[in-house]
Amino acid sequence: MSLDLTSLKKAVSSLQKAMKVASSPESVRRLGDDEREVVKAGVIRNFEFTFELCWKFMRRWITANLGAARIDGITRRELFRLAVENRLISDFARWDEYYEARNLTSHTYDSDTADEIFRLAQEFSVDAKSLLTALEERND
Repeated sequence: MSLDLTSLKKAVSSLQKAMKVASSPESVRRLGDDEREVVKAGVIRNFEFTFELCWKFMRRWITANLGAARIDGITRRELFRLAVENRLISDFARWDEYYEARNLTSHTYDSDTADEIFRLAQEFSVDAKSLLTALEERND
């Protein structure tokens, strides 16, 4: 069964665009403090949304290719281990870190947390794109 990856493609693209705006030297010079905070918040929101789609697509791919019995009742961390075993992602520890960061965005919002998640979003955008590529290559 082939997965419709359209929503994941759009989310990854949106995150990459947000990161590009946020890290552009021209934007940094041109924007005031308030505007930079809004851009940072947009990057974090894109991170949240894209992360949610990523793990859901891991789950869908594993269900379609290995069977629902493989994922019934597993934790998100166990899902990431299965994704590593099936070469959808390459680094369990990083995805676990993204998972922890995503949990923080749901429960806490302070400037230090926002700065850390913003930093992680840069790494995540690369890993989310890699997951998308793996899914595209193996989307039967």
